[in-house]
Amino acid sequence: MPGSIRGCPSVRAARATLGFLRSQPFALVGISIYLLFLVLAIFADQIATHDPRQILFSGAYRVARYLPPSATHYLGTTAGGRDIFSQLVHGTRSALTVGVTAAFCVVFLGSLMGLLAGYLGGWVDRIIMRLSDIVLGLPFLPFVLVISALTRPGTVTLVASVALMLWPNTARVIRSQVLSLRERGWVEAARVTGCSPMRIIFVHIAPQVAPLAALYGSIAVGWAILTEASASFLGFGDPAAISWGLMLQDAFANQALSREAWNWFIPPGLCIVALVLAGFLVSRGSEKLLFPKLGD
Repeated sequence: MPGSIRGCPSVRAARATLGFLRSQPFALVGISIYLLFLVLAIFADQIATHDPRQILFSGAYRVARYLPPSATHYLGTTAGGRDIFSQLVHGTRSALTVGVTAAFCVVFLGSLMGLLAGYLGGWVDRIIMRLSDIVLGLPFLPFVLVISALTRPGTVTLVASVALMLWPNTARVIRSQVLSLRERGWVEAARVTGCSPMRIIFVHIAPQVAPLAALYGSIAVGWAILTEASASFLGFGDPAAISWGLMLQDAFANQALSREAWNWFIPPGLCIVALVLAGFLVSRGSEKLLFPKLGD
């Protein structure tokens, strides 16, 4: 029985993953940061000490504005009398929702375009590559802001804008891999046995390039979170959401820097940096797994 458990494919995969993480401290640190923020997002209601939208009072009719950090308010309060720590914790949900959803859309769209361009070639390849050239020539943040201004600002708009702007990078890398894979013997064997092009693309080739697409997905998480924070700070985010970008906008509008209210604007800034850094660390630590021939 123990031998059969050790021989289980899922157990072998788990051991291989743990062994890889032990040998790659960059990836281990990045994944640890992701897990920390994931726990905060899942248990935000239990971790937050107050309702992030509630206006607090220090007396009968006195708004508890600009309170310093204390045992009651871990990071103090805002100019509107709201608890900063509670807003920070709940902002994790908005950041991860935008980041993970946008990364999935980028990976899906970029992989689809790369697979079709690389395997089908011809006019399909030319159209997709020229389209990617056009998208890469567009300024990233101004495009997102224009789309948000012309439509309804919100999470869906931000996710769609990020996906439309970041898919070419993933598509180009996937295409280059597919150009090599389509000449392999096992692909030719699939053709001989009568497999359709779509079956070869999505059943035989797609699993081979999935790890590479996931690597670009980790990078897209950071880009999406940074874009959401930038758009929210500039007033193009979801006004109903609680996000780190809106926290920074509120702090800037109320002159938190001149008041030296470091407890207000430094924590959300550090959280944004940490999540963006986590994506970079995961991608940096996974290079050796995806490209074994690369040296340190």
